[in-house]
Amino acid sequence: MKVTIMGLGLNGGGLESARYLALRGADCTVTDLKDEQDLAPSIEKLESLTGVRPFRYVLGRHDMDDFKNADLVIKNPGVPSGSPYLSAARRVETDISLFLAASPARLIAVTGSKGKSSTASALCRVLAGMREKSLLRGKAFLGGNITVSPLSFLDELTRDDDVVLELSSWQLGDLRGRLRSEYDGGAQAGEALLKPRAAVLTSIIADHQDRYNGMESYVNDKRVVYQGQDKEDATIASADDSWGRSFLRESPGRPLAYSEHSAGTGPAGWIDPRTGAGMVRLADGTVGEAVPVILQVPGRHLKKNLLAAALALADLGIPLSHIRESLGTFPGIEHRLEFFREIRGIRFYNDTAATIPEAAAAAVEAFTGGETAGSGPADPLVLVTGGQDKNLDFSPLVTAAARAREIILLAGTGSDKLIPQLTAAGLSYHGPCTAIGDAAAAALEAARRHIGRAGRAVVVLSPGCASFGMFKNEFDRGRQWKEAVRNLPES
Repeated sequence: MKVTIMGLGLNGGGLESARYLALRGADCTVTDLKDEQDLAPSIEKLESLTGVRPFRYVLGRHDMDDFKNADLVIKNPGVPSGSPYLSAARRVETDISLFLAASPARLIAVTGSKGKSSTASALCRVLAGMREKSLLRGKAFLGGNITVSPLSFLDELTRDDDVVLELSSWQLGDLRGRLRSEYDGGAQAGEALLKPRAAVLTSIIADHQDRYNGMESYVNDKRVVYQGQDKEDATIASADDSWGRSFLRESPGRPLAYSEHSAGTGPAGWIDPRTGAGMVRLADGTVGEAVPVILQVPGRHLKKNLLAAALALADLGIPLSHIRESLGTFPGIEHRLEFFREIRGIRFYNDTAATIPEAAAAAVEAFTGGETAGSGPADPLVLVTGGQDKNLDFSPLVTAAARAREIILLAGTGSDKLIPQLTAAGLSYHGPCTAIGDAAAAALEAARRHIGRAGRAVVVLSPGCASFGMFKNEFDRGRQWKEAVRNLPES
């Protein structure tokens, strides 16, 4: 079989698709607009495979014949579906569709604009903890948009396993209308390829508007996560906004609502206004605490995401006591409000995954929201933000930035758009910085000027913007930020 991998990339999907198909005897052509130098880490991994046909590489360009003559084209989710190269292909798949067609495991799918990685990671942590205590058979696996292709663990899976997939709008759009019968002749008529036992939707905020023609088309891709469900399955969505309420109304699965407030009758989750704990009501009417008041990572937005995870887990039959214990020790994940260094009372955080203004605003709220349990008033905050624009509204970030003591900007079209809005709001800023090391040094100097009475301050990189231009991707931005801060002197 002749296969063309469109988009090798650096985050696993193209690499794992090429590996998976080559090990099954395919003759693979790998094509990417990036050159050999940029793709060196992925190419080295492919070349280390043994017992496979040699890979053919077409880099820095695409050739139409590689698509016309292939039996199968594997599409990177970042490639728009309207690409003329894809239009010329006989059959187009993704690493996710290949996985879903072959996986025997129970599936939990997570999507949303922000918070999906933390929610998916927390879900997998609880399910893995059940196995560590021998309370469930099999294993728990995490993959998808979180930069782990599920093809990397497909061969290990059994029916006793759980797989948590984080799915982006692009990945979901690629699955629209796909039926299992396309892959399995014995499948039930009309059964969707994507049919998660639990579909969890975090908050919906404007994102990728440089790729979509408005919010409706963006959200329509998100809806794919539950459209293949039935009443054996559950859809978990927020009752606090119109998008979430529409998901709960439309899903063919059982709707389970979570909210910052009381969520009416029936199975639901909410944050207790008196204590701040996340509460869950089960189908039998039992009410219990599932998310502790104090968590390892700051921010009410994280608590709400963990509440969504808890509601899904409870529907899967996981005891509330185990959910609460495991979520209470959840350490968060890399690149999401990640604490990584302290210099004489100044704590540095990496929130590079905050790629939209609302996410950066939530980070500011997490650190400046008033009294924090056990630590008194919030510590002074220095915000490192900005980058490339995605045709988004920066007003939420401007409003939140007023609560920071100083603002450090990274260079990019988003910062160019931010500057007049900051100026109009009477907010000063440093930069834009064209080097991450300069931003780190400026942030340290600013934090020292504003260190609080308790001898503490906080510096957080929370860009609210895309990363391209200065960085390869948002994760490269986070890694470079951490490296720059680690190179700062102690005194």
